[in-house]
Amino acid sequence: MIPRRIAAVVRSRLADYPAVAMVGPRQCGKTTLAKQFGGRYFDLEQEPDRLSLDLQWPDLATGNELVILDEAQDWPPVFPRLRGAIDADRERAGRFLILGSVSPDLMTRVSESLAGRLAIVELSPLSLGELPTKASQDRLWLCGGYPEGGVLTPRRYPRWQHDYLRLLTARDLPNWGLATRPQETERLLRMLAAQHGQSWNASRLGQSLGVSYHTVNRYLDYLEGAFLIRRLPPYHANIGKRLAKTPKVYWRDSGLLHALMNVPNARELLIQPWVGASWEGFVVEQIITMLQQCDVPFEPYFLRTSDQLELDLLLALGSQRWAFEVKLTTSPNTHDMDRLARLAAMVKATRCYLVSQARETIETEHRISCNLSWLLAHIAEQFSS
Repeated sequence: MIPRRIAAVVRSRLADYPAVAMVGPRQCGKTTLAKQFGGRYFDLEQEPDRLSLDLQWPDLATGNELVILDEAQDWPPVFPRLRGAIDADRERAGRFLILGSVSPDLMTRVSESLAGRLAIVELSPLSLGELPTKASQDRLWLCGGYPEGGVLTPRRYPRWQHDYLRLLTARDLPNWGLATRPQETERLLRMLAAQHGQSWNASRLGQSLGVSYHTVNRYLDYLEGAFLIRRLPPYHANIGKRLAKTPKVYWRDSGLLHALMNVPNARELLIQPWVGASWEGFVVEQIITMLQQCDVPFEPYFLRTSDQLELDLLLALGSQRWAFEVKLTTSPNTHDMDRLARLAAMVKATRCYLVSQARETIETEHRISCNLSWLLAHIAEQFSS
């Protein structure tokens, strides 16, 4: 069993709050991680578990065992019960661990019943910082981080990804409220894969799908809430240049992206014209995941000027700003770093990182050229408690 770095954050929240909600996509490992904390487990997608919880609730609500409620959004009556149990003893921490796979529905229930009563922790699929070797990076980039999706058992990619998306489009997304036919959702997913790393254009996608841009934006809300898509917002600053105002759209898991783009193996991935955008999205997601695992408050952005100068990622970390340029090369050059440093200076970034597949790390004051493994270890060291 692979230790999950976010476990320390969950444990810390359980020590401070009566309830913790652990959210993340289906099959990312929430149930496996939750059971490591002990206690009583109930899968609220299953009617027998709902009945068992109902009958045992008075004892569970007042007992000392941790109560784990999986897919809690599938049984709405549990949320008023949780509120009542928590309010009866607000000072007692670590009582309930709530798991959910769809953010909008779960967050609606939380905001209605549990606002101020619980902490929220996001679990991503397996990340590079949780895997041991360089070979793991190449496989993780191709297959993505879902434990069953190939990163640990390579033969399952891409069959597992296609089955996963088919289940989401046929059952889960409609159950969660996305009112489209599965065939239309599958088409939307393929179109989003083709636009990975590009600026979001709802009107263009709406025309292709035969729906309004309002409808497409609503579809994207569901996909983002299901932890499939990340909208990276543009950074706004007065730097004397016109800046992009629309977000960039990324697939959060590279394996799902590659399966949708019909990439069968690593060799085929490297010859795709969009391979640079794939690597960029992979690096951005790994950085964001590491910061979440380190329990660091941050806001992620990108920046693009009208004359096509771009920061792939700009992190607001309190009073600091960290600027990132991502290159799919083993030999980044000084021109790349100079361009990054100029744009970083415009936004008053305190550090800038050129992230590539280089073997050597070059540090000059607050300018660093490095590979992804070194960067993630560096972030972990910077924010270790």
